[in-house]
Amino acid sequence: MGEHKLEPGIKGTATGKVTRDKTAAEMKSGDVHVFATPAMIAIMEEAAVACVSKFLPDDQTSVGTFIEVRHLAATPEKMAVKAEAVLEKIDGKKLTFKITAFDEKEKIGEGIHERFIVNRSKFMERVNSKK
Repeated sequence: MGEHKLEPGIKGTATGKVTRDKTAAEMKSGDVHVFATPAMIAIMEEAAVACVSKFLPDDQTSVGTFIEVRHLAATPEKMAVKAEAVLEKIDGKKLTFKITAFDEKEKIGEGIHERFIVNRSKFMERVNSKK
């Protein structure tokens, strides 16, 4: 195991491209073919997962519990997008991130995201007990 640990200031990123299936019209979050807000949120969460997953033991994962974002600008199909998550605060098992998203021209979104560290198998047992 390395010297690195979960601490405020660490960053994670995620990248993608605006494909037809990620547009508001296709995701039913609007009726135009631009990058959908739910797709932007997904890439922001992906960046947060990337930020911390390498620091968690194999039996632990993080789950999203809160997100508050502003979608600032529209992004056309075929344009590249990138999200960044910065771990701002650790409060026990609760992690708080500053999240941002960009396309090739400008910042397209920003917000706050919270995740909780959970034991993977215990979490899935609880979920599966609902069946």
